[in-house]
Amino acid sequence: MQTNFTPAQLADPHVAESEQILRKCVHCGFCTATCPTYVTLGNELDSPRGRIYLIKDMLENGRPADAEVVTHIDRCLSCLACVTTCPSGVDYMHLVDHARAHIEKTYRRPFMNRLTRALLAGVLPYPGRFRLALNLARLGRPFAGLMRGAALKPFAAMLALAPRRIPAPSEFVKPGTHRPETERRGRVAILSGCAQPVLDPGINAAAIRLLTRLGVEVVAPQGEVCCGSLVHHMGRAEQALASARTNVDIWTREIESQGLDAIIITASGCGTTIKDYGHMLRLDPVYAAKAARVSALAKDITEYLATLDLPAHTPRGITVAYHSACSLQHGQRITLAPKQLLKAAGFTVRDPAEGHLCCGSAGTYNIMQPEISAALKARKVKNIEATKADIIATGNIGCITQIATGTDIPILHTVELLDWAYGGTVPEKLTGLPLG
Repeated sequence: MQTNFTPAQLADPHVAESEQILRKCVHCGFCTATCPTYVTLGNELDSPRGRIYLIKDMLENGRPADAEVVTHIDRCLSCLACVTTCPSGVDYMHLVDHARAHIEKTYRRPFMNRLTRALLAGVLPYPGRFRLALNLARLGRPFAGLMRGAALKPFAAMLALAPRRIPAPSEFVKPGTHRPETERRGRVAILSGCAQPVLDPGINAAAIRLLTRLGVEVVAPQGEVCCGSLVHHMGRAEQALASARTNVDIWTREIESQGLDAIIITASGCGTTIKDYGHMLRLDPVYAAKAARVSALAKDITEYLATLDLPAHTPRGITVAYHSACSLQHGQRITLAPKQLLKAAGFTVRDPAEGHLCCGSAGTYNIMQPEISAALKARKVKNIEATKADIIATGNIGCITQIATGTDIPILHTVELLDWAYGGTVPEKLTGLPLG
């Protein structure tokens, strides 16, 4: 793609990077076939190629974002299916990140939209506030039907997603060190996270139990904060970078004190962002090298477990539909490890049709774009249920929350099934079911 940026514009390193990304696009349109919003809406401007044209025009002309640009950029899930499809290697992720930051700086959103986004940014990254909000949702649920107007739809979506029962806090999410049960074969840090320990603390508990049984020491460092992913995708670059710097400092302390073999992440959406810390902080002379080291150590739990050579089990007679979270398959290019681990653990694994398409969760997307999200969820659930599986496994809390509202098939994190297979107790969601 030909570009026409001025030397003055290219002096901005963010613009210079976007210009190089834009020049790689050859207008082939391969991305349209795998883009969830284009497949759902059929509008060229809701495809990666269409958004690239809008971003190019906005940045080249150095103008503020307008309502049209914001509409179509906001509809992007950042699922990154386009990135794995693109034959030209267009780095759409960093291009749309730049566009969102530009929107945040130059566009004044309608009041209710600003309020909703501020509420999400001020609550979701903080476990204490998030737990309080979920408890308050019980009071608001009877009034969900009154929130059908466009401005209030995100609040209705929040109430619909809020679980009826909030799990009690887990000891496993508190800062501390979990010693291995056998001879130590490694030492890792684990990200506690923000929303996940409130919605499903059993995920990290399963990961820690499994790792310590395998001889891995697990530390949950004091002072960890949200990875920054939620606000990063809202264009709140400085808030995201502040979170990244805090975590880089915390993990660097662990690296330099007792050493780390890996930083384990059990929410793949967080993993994609943490693996990008090196890029996000590349212009910060104090943090660039430290952030790159942290990113290099970041591993999805299944990515790390695949290095431990777990023993194979005999078949269990349980069929698992594996939902490949977008942030894992497109963001981190991890596709085989989770399924191979499940198969080795004795589960029969099935791949739902259209596995490349997003379930519609995408961080806060199912709140901010509820109609598109609902259409994608229905499509995903239909494909999953067609597998006739007993259980659904996935690697991201957002997908778990989203898909669970559309099907009665129990959905768990992959590591919960692996913990069970390698000596752990039956996951609570499966208690009483005729399995295995």
